[in-house]
Amino acid sequence: MPVPDALVRTPAVAGPLGSLALSQVRPAAPTLALRALRWNEGLTRLGLTLPFFLVHDLGMIFAAPAEQYEVTTRVDLARLGFAGGLAEQTNLLKAYRGILTEIDDCEAARKAGQLRLSDDLIITVLGRLLGAVASQLTKKPPYTSDVPVDAALFERIESQLDGLYRSMDRSFELATLTALQSTRLFVITLADALDTDTLHLFGMLGSEGGGAGAMSLVDLMAAFTSPEANDIVNFSLEILPSVLETKTRPAAGTTAAFGYSGIGTRGSIDSLVLSELAWDDLELARRLIDNEVLYYAREQSRDEQRRIHILLIDASASMRGDRQTFARGMALATGKKLVLEGEEVAFRFFDSRLYELTRAKNGNIPTAYLLSFKGERGRNPARVFAELATELEILRQRDTRSPVVHLFTHAALYVPRPLVEAVRELAHIAGIFILPSGGKLDLDYLDLLNAHWVVDHATLETNDARSDAAKSILGESSSVQQKIRDEDEGPRSTGPASKRAGQRSEAPAASMRASRPPPDPGGAR
Repeated sequence: MPVPDALVRTPAVAGPLGSLALSQVRPAAPTLALRALRWNEGLTRLGLTLPFFLVHDLGMIFAAPAEQYEVTTRVDLARLGFAGGLAEQTNLLKAYRGILTEIDDCEAARKAGQLRLSDDLIITVLGRLLGAVASQLTKKPPYTSDVPVDAALFERIESQLDGLYRSMDRSFELATLTALQSTRLFVITLADALDTDTLHLFGMLGSEGGGAGAMSLVDLMAAFTSPEANDIVNFSLEILPSVLETKTRPAAGTTAAFGYSGIGTRGSIDSLVLSELAWDDLELARRLIDNEVLYYAREQSRDEQRRIHILLIDASASMRGDRQTFARGMALATGKKLVLEGEEVAFRFFDSRLYELTRAKNGNIPTAYLLSFKGERGRNPARVFAELATELEILRQRDTRSPVVHLFTHAALYVPRPLVEAVRELAHIAGIFILPSGGKLDLDYLDLLNAHWVVDHATLETNDARSDAAKSILGESSSVQQKIRDEDEGPRSTGPASKRAGQRSEAPAASMRASRPPPDPGGAR
C-alpha cells in the first residue's frame, strides 16, 4: 500500500491525499505529483487556502506537457457514495471536469507546458486564476496540510483514495467546487488572458523576484498585473535573441580541462615545459624560487571573476512610458549577456535614493523584480551618487573585484562632477542616456565615463528603430567590456582601483546617438 496505516490515520496526510478522489487529472509519473505539494504550500503563504486536488489538477495542466498527464476521472463516483440521491455532487464533478478541459485547451496552458515553468511561476499562475475562488470560501478545511515529500505516497494510490476520502468531512472540498462553478467564466477568461510572452520571458531568463519566499511570489504577481510590464516583455523578446548566443570567454588556467591555451608561470608538474629540464640544477632551483619556470596553461573558464557588474536603473517619474520600457529592457538584456559571459551581475534601482541590491543567482535574472518595481520617491541624483560612492568604498574593503557600474537613466541626470569623479575612482562607469522629446545631452562629466550612448525620443517611437538601437548598443558594449577586462587583467597595484585614484580614464568614452532612421552605430568620442 502506498500510504502506510500510520499516515492514513493522520488528518494532515489523509485530508489532502483523500481529496485526490475528486481529482480529474492523472499524472504519468508519481514524481510529478510531488510538485503539487510545493504549489499548495506556496498558495498558503499567499493567503489562499484551497483543496489539494484543485491545486494538483490545475497546476499539472500548466506545469507539464500534455503527454505527461491525462484529464480523466481517477475514482469511480459510486465508490465515493455519490450514486443515488447525491446528484448535486455528481453534477459538480462533471462541471469541474468541463472547466479543466476548457483550460487545458487554452493557448497559455499549451505553451506553458512546453516552457517547463518553475514552481514559483506555477504558484503565481494558480494564485491569479484561483484568487476569486478562494475569496468566496467561508468554510475552512478540518485539517492542516503536512504531507511528507515522498513519491511512493502517490504511486498506485487510486485503490486507497475512496477510503481516504471518506475518512474526513469533505464539505470544504465540495464548497470549493461550488465556488469554482459560480466563477467559471471569470477563471476561464483569466486563463485565456494569461500573457504567453511573459511566461516565455520568465522561461528564458528565470522567474526570481527581489526577495525570498513569499516576497518573491509577490513580485511575480505584480509582474502579471502591471500594464507597463507587458511593454517591457515585448521589447525584451525583440532584442534577447541577439544576446542568447553569448558564451563564456575562455581564459588561461591551471586545471586540466580543454586544451592548452599558452604558456604561463603557474601550473602542475605534468604541464611543465620540457625545455626547463635542460637547465642545470642550481639554475633550475633559482628559476623555481623566482617563479620563472614555464608551464603550459590550460584553456578553461576564469579561475575567479575579477569584476562585479552593478546595473543601476532609474526608476524616477521622469522614466515613465517608453523610456522605462527601453531602460528596463536593456537592463534585462545586458544582465543576461553578462551572466552568459560568466560575470557576476547585480541590479539596483534609484530615484531620490539608492534601493537594495538584488543579485542574479544561478544564472537567473530577477526578472519579476525588474518588471514590477515602482519608485515613488522623487528624484535626487546627487544623493544617489553620494550613496553609491560610499557603498563602493565599503565594497572595496570587502571584495577585491573591480566594480563596473552600468547606468540606464534619463538624459537630465545632473550630478556634480566631483561626485562622479569619486565613483569613477572606485569603479568603471558606462551609461545609456535617454533623451526627452526635443531634448539634448548636456552633462559635464561625460568624459569621465568609460562609455556612453544616447537614445533620442524619435528612436523610441517606432519598434524597429528602438530594437535596432538596442542591438547596436549591445554589440558595441562587448568591445567596451573587453577594454575594461584588459585593463583589469593587466598589471595591478596593491589597492583595488587605486591606480585610477585622482585620474580620468585613459580610454576614450564611446558614444552613440540612436535616432530615426537608425544611424551607423560607430563613432567613438
